[in-house]
Amino acid sequence: MRLLIAVMACLLLAACAGPADPPVSAPVSPSSAPVPVSPPAPSPSVTPSSATLPAGFVDLADVDDSILADIRYATPHNFVGRPVTGYLRPRCLLARQAAEALHRVQQSARARGYSLKVYDCYRPQQAVDDFVAWSGDADQRMKGEFYPREDKSALFDDGYIGGPTAHSRGSTLDLTLVATPARTQPPFRADDPLVSCTAPAGTRFPDNSIDMGTGFDCFDPLAHTAATGVTAAERANRTLLTGLMSAGGFINYPKEWWHYTLDGEPFPDTYYNFPVT
Repeated sequence: MRLLIAVMACLLLAACAGPADPPVSAPVSPSSAPVPVSPPAPSPSVTPSSATLPAGFVDLADVDDSILADIRYATPHNFVGRPVTGYLRPRCLLARQAAEALHRVQQSARARGYSLKVYDCYRPQQAVDDFVAWSGDADQRMKGEFYPREDKSALFDDGYIGGPTAHSRGSTLDLTLVATPARTQPPFRADDPLVSCTAPAGTRFPDNSIDMGTGFDCFDPLAHTAATGVTAAERANRTLLTGLMSAGGFINYPKEWWHYTLDGEPFPDTYYNFPVT
């Protein structure tokens, strides 16, 4: 009898103890080598597409699925000419605060007959490392479109590519405006001749956005937000985007009309490295 009582007591204690807490991995800091961040365990309140993301991150489509997406770094249509390391799927991942703020901007844009379209959102540190490696090699296959008047070796020094980048903190994104209903955008074909991103809208890559004076990721002074060489209509379009984003709490990077960061971002000192999957 004493033995039976002892066994029952042990079973009760084991049931009350519960499962052991899983180890927690810290995100990357600028001063340490990048390492993947372990995602939190899914919970019933997390949407399926966001269940594998680190705490505080969401898929933008789960917050506002009306925002268009053209995630270039998951495709060959970007300045390196191939999918970038760390971009396994064309998803826009953001810190939740940034996604919710962007949802409010989208509401304002739609009221004016436009939709936002994102080109890039969260960018893993491994992608930045890929850019750094690319900057030192001889590959210039996409020069004719993305940096026709810039030397490839100067792109980091001139501020067009950064490492580490604010994108890795989860509250910076690249985007434009599309008039609604959105026109169909022809697919990029690698065998088509490249046209300078500074060429008129009718001749450069036929993006379905409104005319901002240059294409996206155009590494050229003409892409500076306040560039003087754009037309009055192109300047008005840039001003419209800047006004919408500023009212929504985002700050523009002056060298790129498409680049914005949430003011008061939640992870200002953390550079993440989990892949976009």
